[in-house]
Amino acid sequence: MTGHTLTMPLDSAQTRTLSQARGFIGRRPGLRGYLLLSPTLMIVGTLMLIPVLGMAVMSFWQQTGHMAFDMSGTLNNYAEAFTRDMYRVLFLRSLSISGLTTLATVVMAFPLAFFIAFYVKRHKMVWIILVTLPFWTSYLLRVFSWKVILGYNGAVNSGLMSLGMISEPLDFLMYNPTAVVITLTHAWATVAILPIYVSLEKIDRSLLEAATDLGDSPFVRFFRIILPLALPGILAACVLIFIPTVGDYVTPSLVGGSDGYMIANVIQFQFGRGSNWPSGAAISLTSMTIVAILVGAFVWSARRLSGRRG
Repeated sequence: MTGHTLTMPLDSAQTRTLSQARGFIGRRPGLRGYLLLSPTLMIVGTLMLIPVLGMAVMSFWQQTGHMAFDMSGTLNNYAEAFTRDMYRVLFLRSLSISGLTTLATVVMAFPLAFFIAFYVKRHKMVWIILVTLPFWTSYLLRVFSWKVILGYNGAVNSGLMSLGMISEPLDFLMYNPTAVVITLTHAWATVAILPIYVSLEKIDRSLLEAATDLGDSPFVRFFRIILPLALPGILAACVLIFIPTVGDYVTPSLVGGSDGYMIANVIQFQFGRGSNWPSGAAISLTSMTIVAILVGAFVWSARRLSGRRG
């Protein structure tokens, strides 16, 4: 016996409501995109929101012993995060290291992205694959490689000594903020190249031809057409690099030494050997809030400046 699916007919009111909803969504393409992404956004949002809410609740607790907490609620952890000199120094150091890393990475990534977008005519996918080669190896392996390169008896010192340029190894190449910036710049270069390349690839080449016909030099074309149109990719690269590097604790631990420690190292210590989870949660949320404000201000200022130039 063949089964049949019974469907209830819609009345006029339901049909009219459904038609209005379809018309409302159809007039707003952006809303349709969000509806398509809604399952993914719900899953990702939930998985991100639950840990953050857990840390927010924990940040108001007070440690009373080893893994023993007073849950009555206090603001002492936040007061310590804002007033303790060590935290302020480490956070400012984290911002400066991350800012220098972002600047160096974008400056180094732009020429390669520009070359692939404008000068590579065939096999662009091969170049993109070559750009992503560093991601084929472990992040820790890349960091240890820089320890081998910059170490006291590393490749740089050995090469300079063999050339007779120095008489003894240089000891300032490792275990300082400079080593952290160099290592992070190499590790995140691919992340900067890809969004910049996408923005450059989308530039209408007829605009450059028109500028050339009007007498603009390559220098003028770059600053009047290419750079403004590539700004979305540059902004994306800056955000994608700045946010994760400001919270990196692996690289400072391995190549930074005591002078290269960042705020994430303190957070990792509080959640690890320190066993002071409320303090670590308060420092984490404080850092997240300040970074979010700085990134929002940076993006708003860059877009406002771009709009004025336009």
